[in-house]
Amino acid sequence: MKTLTLISIATILFWSCQSGKNKHGASGTFEAIETIVSAEASGTIKALNIEEGQTLKTGEVIGYIDSTQLYLKKKQLLAQINAVLSKKPNISTQLAALQAQLKQAEHEQQRLTNLLKSEAATQKQMDDVNAQVDIIKKQIEAQQSSLGILTTGLNEETLPVQAQIEQLNDQLTKCKIINTVNGTILSKYAETNEMTTTGKALYKIADLSSIVLRCYITSDQLSNIKLNQTVKVLVDDTDGKYKEYDGQIEWISSKAEFTPKTIQTKDERANLVYAAKIKIKNDGYLKIGMYADVKF
Repeated sequence: MKTLTLISIATILFWSCQSGKNKHGASGTFEAIETIVSAEASGTIKALNIEEGQTLKTGEVIGYIDSTQLYLKKKQLLAQINAVLSKKPNISTQLAALQAQLKQAEHEQQRLTNLLKSEAATQKQMDDVNAQVDIIKKQIEAQQSSLGILTTGLNEETLPVQAQIEQLNDQLTKCKIINTVNGTILSKYAETNEMTTTGKALYKIADLSSIVLRCYITSDQLSNIKLNQTVKVLVDDTDGKYKEYDGQIEWISSKAEFTPKTIQTKDERANLVYAAKIKIKNDGYLKIGMYADVKF
């Protein structure tokens, strides 16, 4: 009887162990989409108001790079444009004398027209005044054309300088250090008063409001999961318990790979596995690099 009881207990323990082994479908570690924000200008960092662990919003200005030389260059180019444009002629002023002559000639033309009707003026006088009016009009047209060409030439002369100013405005904008991602600062690579160059990393940031568990599944498990499927993710808690989260499978690799050394799968004998990503809403407890188990 004792032997039978011992066998029964051993059998129960055996199946309990087997059940415990198969409790979870896969294991993996948490990761997030990490963005490295780099400098877009070269110079001395005058301000960089961030600390590791700080939460930032998109579009938030967190510092700036020295832009004194760019500002002075822009000031020089603006003065250059003003110097060129100061040569533009005042067309209305320069035409004022001719306009006055034309007005006087047209007045005389009208007077002689009335006199000619009453035969108090000769046709020659009328022809002379008509010719004078035509000459003045042509002089005005020629002067307008000449002054217009000069003005257009001066305006076009400023176009390359204006393009340079637009480039400087873009560079001045890039001297502002503006955060581009909602998230938490993971690492800070630069400090105030340090020199930086275009493309040099300033800090690393990730949005931890949602976090991704990368796990590996065997080919046997592959038939039991699909994209957008909801699964249970278990994370170690105190007293040997688990914190349970709902996760959604957002990606399954289409190609098998050898089992990573750091990953334990349900079937330890499997050499080839498929990577999968499970998205989970983070309550602040989950951290990058933490291990978790998955129940499919």
